[in-house]
Amino acid sequence: FQIKAWQRIEGVTLVGVADLSAKARAALADLGVETFETASDLLDQGLDILDIATPPQTHADLVRLGLGRAVAVICQKPFGQDLATARDLVAEAGDTPLFVHENFRFQPWYREIARLLADGLIGDVVQARFALRPGDGVGPEAYLSRQPYFQRMERFLIHETAIHFIDTFRYLFGELRTVYADLRRCNPVIAGEDAGLVIFEGERGVRLTFDGNRTLDMPATNPRLTLGLLEVEGSQGALRLDGDGGLWHRARGARWQAVPFVFEDVDFGGNCVEAFQRHVLAALQGGKAETYARDYLINQEIEEVVYRSAARGARLPLPVPGGGTT
Repeated sequence: FQIKAWQRIEGVTLVGVADLSAKARAALADLGVETFETASDLLDQGLDILDIATPPQTHADLVRLGLGRAVAVICQKPFGQDLATARDLVAEAGDTPLFVHENFRFQPWYREIARLLADGLIGDVVQARFALRPGDGVGPEAYLSRQPYFQRMERFLIHETAIHFIDTFRYLFGELRTVYADLRRCNPVIAGEDAGLVIFEGERGVRLTFDGNRTLDMPATNPRLTLGLLEVEGSQGALRLDGDGGLWHRARGARWQAVPFVFEDVDFGGNCVEAFQRHVLAALQGGKAETYARDYLINQEIEEVVYRSAARGARLPLPVPGGGTT
């Protein structure tokens, strides 16, 4: 997705791709992409941006490699192997731009929901619930066709998947104040948790629920489009996101009506990868970025408390940007 998106953006030259796999390099070469065996070889070509799309355990070395060449770095999430590593990388970056590739907040339905909420369509938000239902985690072959390392992750649902929705909840509804989490493993072939109920209290007492289960599905032409269903309830009505990317509005006392909304169904998540990349380019040209790594750390700090809450069976306060807890 990253390669295709960079190739679509005017004014951008994809210098090349480094991949350890000879098979992958051959496939990319057939598509006319210059390939390299190592990231160092790629960086030797002279870059403005290094875009890292690799598993978490490889992030630290690759980020440091890019920072050492003083190029802007984009790193896929989960950002680093753990929170301590992520903090170290942010400190080492200094003034060199370091971004986390968090693209869910750039999915077109969330940008539109944010606009509708800001316009006051449903009044004051009271509560929201996202039900993660991709249905891709069933049986002994779960995840093997796309991302086999998922099976070996000791922290899975929250660290790999729900981190997207922690960030999206903060984007849509403001900072999170407390959390209660109940996590479990449904598919015994994986190492980590694949289901969980996580209840956040947000600003002004808004209740936000992440109800995730990767073994369950939902009605959708392509379950990977939205990965789940969102409903936001307010003092004057409600908004709903369905599994096909459709938006629905219900005024208080009325029935559901479709919201006129068109998006580009390209690659993943309504072309959110390209939207994110364009956002980074705008930031590097003087704009304001939403996903600088230093600002993204709060999501990973919240992730740590989610796991702590599940281990203790307790509702816990959450850290807030700038340090401290609520």
